[in-house]
Amino acid sequence: MQHKIVAKLFFLTLISFFISACIYNTNDMEPLPTKKSAALYLKMGVRYMEMDMLITAKENLQKSVELDSDNAITHNALGALYERLRQYDLAIEQYQLAIALDPNNSSIINNYGRFLCERGDVKEGIEQLEYALARPLNNRKWFAFTNIGRCELQLGQQKKAEGYFRQALRYKKNYSPALFEMIRISYRRKKYMSARGFIERYLEVSTHTAKTLWYAVQTERSLGNQTLAKKYQEMLFKQFPASKETQQLHID
Repeated sequence: MQHKIVAKLFFLTLISFFISACIYNTNDMEPLPTKKSAALYLKMGVRYMEMDMLITAKENLQKSVELDSDNAITHNALGALYERLRQYDLAIEQYQLAIALDPNNSSIINNYGRFLCERGDVKEGIEQLEYALARPLNNRKWFAFTNIGRCELQLGQQKKAEGYFRQALRYKKNYSPALFEMIRISYRRKKYMSARGFIERYLEVSTHTAKTLWYAVQTERSLGNQTLAKKYQEMLFKQFPASKETQQLHID
């Protein structure tokens, strides 16, 4: 345990040194151009967020904004950070700032639309996502189609949602979030062969989660394949022993 702590501290020391070193040229020790420094803080802020070190991520992203307040990507990253910190009003403020700075950035608009749907503002979320789809430079439409589908599910519109997930898969046939949603819909509609097919497609591009294993168990049970159902159940119990899906199967 201790060697892991020491290793982690050493790694963070290296990151801290990297940030300090990158802000100055080693040849003449003069400051880097402001925008380059801001970009470095942005990169490190996002990296810290990926490591779930949210306070350190916030410090770096705020430094980036101080140096370059007109960077829409930084405000988008701050929006995502505040969302994870459950400071939702601040998240909205940052997402809206990002869109105001770059109104044609479909990725930012898509992110904001997803956020709104997840917070319960489904109508406005769908409008934002449709706006993202209409952006002429949007070459990743599968993100918005998948998110609109999820919004429609919140409204109980399963058939409409399925249409959007299928649209997403037309643009990117191996997009795992859309494949997972099709697993869920197929199972709920008792189309078990279809659910099995989407599970197989999902596993070509991703690995099992507790949720996909639960659907795999239930799908194979419904198809009468008890051997495979038992195999999936054992995988679920072994890989995700504390998951609610495991607890549910124990109850069943």
